[in-house]
Amino acid sequence: MAADYEKTIAQLKDNLEKAKSMRFRAEAKLEQLNKQKEEIVNEIISMGLEPENIDKEIEKLKKEIDVLISESRELLPTMDIQED
Repeated sequence: MAADYEKTIAQLKDNLEKAKSMRFRAEAKLEQLNKQKEEIVNEIISMGLEPENIDKEIEKLKKEIDVLISESRELLPTMDIQED
């Protein structure tokens, strides 16, 4: 019976060490991702945009691209132009 307790305690210790290791890796990854996020936010700001409005800006640019493509097609001579 004592051997069972020792075995259980050993497994618990092993699992605790594994959990500590996983936590350490997760914290390191989180720190890395936070630094990456900060760099991206700074890059967005340096472009004169506000990070919280980036989705609206992307939609605006998509619409602008669609308009320019449409205008370009109208300027080309009539041909069979396939759309992607």
